[in-house]
Amino acid sequence: MANKIKIDDELVINDGEFTIIAGPCAVESEKQMESIGSFLSKMEVKIIRGGAFKPRTSPKSFQGLGIDGLKILKDIKDFYGFKVVSEIMDPRDIEKAYDYIDICQIGSRNMQNYSLLKEAGRIGKPILLKRGMSATLDEWMKASEYIKMEGNENIILCERGIRTFENYTRNTLDLMSVPIMKSKTNYPVIVDPSHGTGRRELILPATRAALVLGANGVIIEVHPQPDKALSDGAQSLNFEEFEVLLKEIRKLKGQMLIN
Repeated sequence: MANKIKIDDELVINDGEFTIIAGPCAVESEKQMESIGSFLSKMEVKIIRGGAFKPRTSPKSFQGLGIDGLKILKDIKDFYGFKVVSEIMDPRDIEKAYDYIDICQIGSRNMQNYSLLKEAGRIGKPILLKRGMSATLDEWMKASEYIKMEGNENIILCERGIRTFENYTRNTLDLMSVPIMKSKTNYPVIVDPSHGTGRRELILPATRAALVLGANGVIIEVHPQPDKALSDGAQSLNFEEFEVLLKEIRKLKGQMLIN
């Protein structure tokens, strides 16, 4: 049984729930986030994601708006009542970001950034720890221990795909990690089908599979105009596609409860 990760008095991530976290890969502007925030609020999504600090393979790619991006997220959070997930890349930014976010994400590239893991372990907020793109399950578990050793057991594990020889998908989504990590740890495990596949047409089937395998939720990239996104547009759903996904997942959850 996974630990209950309490976000506030009403919102928890734990067994028996399938939490949908959604939002853009990157915070691009106030207008973009207002559009997304309004839509996700209507869809009854409770947790919004958005990258303010973006680790990109090319230094010439969009790197995010930094603290200004966090301020935009905070405005959307306050207006619509969301909880916010955003990635922190530098230990020095954790204190700066503290008042803006509710869940601190440690991304794939930083899973073994031990200084960052330790600093994250010293704050009381939940930590969403993504699996490294070439990390074994054991290495992923040990990375979580760095956070736990600093006194923070509010850890959410996120399977986001690993790098293999296959190049049709962006990564190879290792869904077997969900039941394995749930048997080896007390932490909720969620899945990132956006990074895990890199292809928007695969996000719905990957989400279905995650639900059936007992994942505690998914984190999905949503953008009003994916083809114009400043990062990861190919793996982002537009509003219509996301609404279809929600309906399908809620339908599947209902069928599973009946059975």
